[in-house]
Amino acid sequence: MESPLNAPVIFFASIFTNNILLANFLGMCSFLAISRELSSAVGLGLAVTFVMTCTTALNYLVYHYLLVPFDLVHFRFIAFIIVIAAFVQLVEMLIDRYSPRLYVVLGVFLPLITVNCAILGVCLFMVIRKYNFIQSVAYGFGGGLGWLLAIAALAGIREKLKKAPIPKALEGPGISLIAAGLMALSFMAFSGMIQVG
Repeated sequence: MESPLNAPVIFFASIFTNNILLANFLGMCSFLAISRELSSAVGLGLAVTFVMTCTTALNYLVYHYLLVPFDLVHFRFIAFIIVIAAFVQLVEMLIDRYSPRLYVVLGVFLPLITVNCAILGVCLFMVIRKYNFIQSVAYGFGGGLGWLLAIAALAGIREKLKKAPIPKALEGPGISLIAAGLMALSFMAFSGMIQVG
């Protein structure tokens, strides 16, 4: 039985009420590591959004047209990771071939995308919540935009905090985790709205 929610509701809910990063805490490693500068955070966020959208669609097809018919559902973790890694490699090769300048800018971010657990999490949630293809793509795209919104917001906050008088004990990771926690609390304000899970 498919999810009763329509694609636009799933899309907006995955950005705000059920943000993959701030509600499920998936993808925190690269979120904290790359959010020092706004430009690099936006670059990684856009790349994650693209990869998350495409791999969600691909993994939907792999799951429903390969794993389910051949009763190989128990291999979904491995299959999803292979699809994500292969897609990131393909994107990396295409960018390197057709846009070397963009490859230099995104070069450091591309390997991080492969190990971003938010992408795998979206693919697994798509199966658990029984989304159809359109719902899955909407969820993947919204999840990516939600991740982009969160990392860009934290990067902006961290750039402002460079000029702020912060106690010595909280400098660095301490203040970053506090800022991320406050952001997660602020996104919880949307939790009374529609939930997608």
